[in-house]
Amino acid sequence: MVTAAADELIALDRAAQDLLFRAARTANAFTDEPVGDEQVRAVHDLVRYGPTAMNAQPLRVLLLRSAAARARLLPYVSAGNRDKTAAAPLTAVLAADVNWHDRLPELFPHRPGARDWFTGDPAGREAQARFNAALQIGYLLVGVRAAGLAAGPMAGFDAAGVEREFFPDGQHRVLLLMNIGRPAPDAWRERLPRLPYEEVVSTL
Repeated sequence: MVTAAADELIALDRAAQDLLFRAARTANAFTDEPVGDEQVRAVHDLVRYGPTAMNAQPLRVLLLRSAAARARLLPYVSAGNRDKTAAAPLTAVLAADVNWHDRLPELFPHRPGARDWFTGDPAGREAQARFNAALQIGYLLVGVRAAGLAAGPMAGFDAAGVEREFFPDGQHRVLLLMNIGRPAPDAWRERLPRLPYEEVVSTL
């Protein structure tokens, strides 16, 4: 429960707060209204400003629109996620580029030798790729909601199989699938409990 006084401490107005967080939930069903390229571009243009370590930006997004592309994905999706993925207007495959360090001369120019720090450390690069791409996925989820769309993120899939199918270069690690679209009337389950402030936050 948010009091009026607490609500006033947030810079966004109440409608925006509800759109992004309180009223938003994971969608499990969508209308057949398409999600256009311009909508996706607008979301990206907003969320690309979210911070990542060393400005790494390792998230790569593969949009599956066509029936043929979706058919390639579905064998790797768990049974509980398969039907809703087949029916969604758009599915995004969200992956981390493990060679993100190659872009550091462009993205982190004030440290000219930064790329070399990671050249001989593939395990460290992958750990950084996964962590920072996960941050970006969080920004993307909120950005989808900001566009008035609903998101259905899913971890129930064979990541290695999706990587073989769509990223045979071996440079990407698939972290999440996300269905995107306008929510159908029956899109939502009941809101699940959230932990209270007192159980999450401590002060020293």
